[in-house]
This record gives sequence, C-alpha cells and structure tokens, in this order.
Amino acid sequence: MKILITGGAGFIGCNSADYFIKQGHDILIYDNLSRSGGESNLSWLRENHTDIFTFIKADIRDFDALCAVMPGVDAVIHLAGQVAVTTSVANPREDFEINALGTFNVLEAARLHAPQAAFLYASTNKVYGGMEDVKIVLEDDRYAYAEYPMGIAETAVLDFHSPYGCSKGAGDQYVMDYARIYGMRTLVFRQSAIYGRRQFGVEDQGWVSHFIIAAVMERQISIFGDGKQVRDMLHISDVVRAYELGIQHIDTVSGTAINLGGGTANTLSIWSEFSELLEELHGHPLSVKWGEWRPGDQKVFIADVRRAKAMLNWEPTISPIDGVHDLYQWVVENKALF
Repeated sequence: MKILITGGAGFIGCNSADYFIKQGHDILIYDNLSRSGGESNLSWLRENHTDIFTFIKADIRDFDALCAVMPGVDAVIHLAGQVAVTTSVANPREDFEINALGTFNVLEAARLHAPQAAFLYASTNKVYGGMEDVKIVLEDDRYAYAEYPMGIAETAVLDFHSPYGCSKGAGDQYVMDYARIYGMRTLVFRQSAIYGRRQFGVEDQGWVSHFIIAAVMERQISIFGDGKQVRDMLHISDVVRAYELGIQHIDTVSGTAINLGGGTANTLSIWSEFSELLEELHGHPLSVKWGEWRPGDQKVFIADVRRAKAMLNWEPTISPIDGVHDLYQWVVENKALF
C-alpha cells in the first residue's frame, strides 16, 4: 500500500512512518521541515530505513506540489499543521492558511488525483472549545466533569473558541463533508494529549515531553493556570495503531469523527499529579514558575473513546506511568538533541 503522510517528519508523522515502513508499505513523507525536531526525525528515519521511503520537501499550502505526489496513493494520513493555540492568536492568518486552506488543498488534491484513497485527518479536542457550559468540580488537586463520567463524546457541540480551534475545526468539517458530498473515504480523529519518543515539545505545545525535557536539562518549567487541569494522555504507539485500524476499516467508518484519547483510565492533572511522577523519575524537585490562564485552555479534557472501541475495536493500552517512564528514558539517552 502506498501511504502519503503529510507532516511525516513531525512527532506523530515519523512514528507513523516508522511503523508503516516496518509493515512493508511504500511511504511518502511530505513535510516542509519547519517544525523543531523535523530534521532530526527525518535523519532518524533515514538511519533506520535507508532508501525505503520517499521524502518530499514541500508545503501543504502548495497545491501544485500536492497534486504532483497524490496519483497512485492508497491512503493519506494528514498530520501537517500549525499546532499551537498561542501561535494562532499571534498570527491568525498564517494559522488559517496552514490548517484550514492547507487541509482543503490536501483534500482537493486527493479528490482530483486519488479519490479512492483512505483519508485520515488529525483533528484536535480543541474543536470542542472552552466548554464553558460544562460543569467542572474540584476534587482534591484536580478538576473533574460533574456530569460526564465517561468524558466528552463526539456528539458534543463544537465551539472552536480560538483561531487554532477555528482552523482545525474547519478542516475537521471539510474532511467529513467530502465523504458526504464527493463519496471520499475520509475519517477524522479528534486527538488528545499525545506523547512519546521523538516528541520535541515546547512551552506552547506538547506539554508532556516539554516538561520532561526541561526536567532532564535542568530548565525552569512554566505552568499556566493552577496546574490542576486534567488531560487524558495517549501514547504514540496507541495512536499509530488507531491509524492502521482506521485505514483497515475505512469503508465502515467513512465520514465519521472519532475521539482518539486516553479516556478516563489514563488521566493526569498537568502539574499536581504529573509533577509527582516526574520528580520521582528525576530524583529532586523541579524549578517552576507560574503564569496566567491561556485562552482556550480547558480545565478538563477527557475524551469519551467508546466510539473508537465500537467502530474500530481500539482502546488505549499504554498507561501514563509506563509511557512517561519510557519517554523520560529516551530524553535522558538523547540529551544532545535538546
């Protein structure tokens, strides 16, 4: 199978490419290498899979370049994008051009040149917005939903809230509508707090790896809000497995949005609980500074992942404790990268 991965040199992209190459598939990596860590991830792939994949350095805003690589593709995993809420607030036009127009370009190129391809889109839990109408309670040192014991389902009202939410949400809706209007085989994954090896997290995005990198490199960590925010954490290996299942079952799930998160069994508060785990690994207290809440920062996000179980027979398998231990070890072994 010939698989095109946009953003294939990114964290999720390179792990996806590595997995599918090992499965014997023909992989096209399409990336402009603008993201921190992209060159390193590409080098890692080349070291492990010499001449087995094809790399195209190009931007998803370049429609002609997308059309040139699309013929013959059997599956598209669309990961390329602008990834931070804060960046979208600072530069909403660029955020729109990359996430909304860029996704439209990938879709149109597929519609014109590979209309039968399975098309997977990496959306975000940010399409559910700040969820101000959802009642939140404080339980000890973490926030919790008062009325959603299984988390937020795909039936929740979309409320994009930030420019990033709007641009990713536009792509989310376009991808589903192309199944309805053009008969394309598309699937939206609304993703939560993904972490794992080869994630070069920064303050604005990728908080799990960012905190771990900062701890290992003895840097100060910034916490925005009160640190009691709760996220459902999802290890990269579980994400890639969901992509494989999505491609395999595309004919039955086409036109659907599916939450891809850790669910209720894999949650941590971003500081009051995560810090204990990180300090245990690190062996001494961490240096922290506190800041104000950021726009669109949900006090709780826990995905209801029952649809993924029902439609794909998928559920998370890696616990936050095991996953964080593994990521910490990788950072320790690769300090030169940071």
